[in-house]
Amino acid sequence: MNRLPPVDAASGYASASAIQNPLVAASAWVEGALLGPLATAVAVLAVAGLGFLLLTGRLSVKRGVTILCGCFILFGSSTIAQGILAGFQIESAPKPSIAERIVAEPPPPLEALAPPPPPMQPPRYDPYAGAAVPPR
Repeated sequence: MNRLPPVDAASGYASASAIQNPLVAASAWVEGALLGPLATAVAVLAVAGLGFLLLTGRLSVKRGVTILCGCFILFGSSTIAQGILAGFQIESAPKPSIAERIVAEPPPPLEALAPPPPPMQPPRYDPYAGAAVPPR
């Protein structure tokens, strides 16, 4: 039986690691199925249905929040895993501090800012202002 090598879903070509290890190929297939366009469409329909059920009062808010959290965890799983794995990695070179990573221009001097607005002019004299008020 002639077996074809597993194909990477993103590039359409067989990956070298998938050819060497069938477990890697199987996990890539599962990841593609769980995070692919079909799963995204199903999640969008689920959130739309969830909103409709919440709007009509047929679903409790607690259950709706649970479903939304499940969608966030499912689609954010790769980012969550990368963050967890990055916390366990030990680097030999020290990381630059935040101040070294942020490169910002100094603020312009105060003289370069726009001049203050001119002072307000006093209101013009209005002979009819207060005409209806009787004198004291």
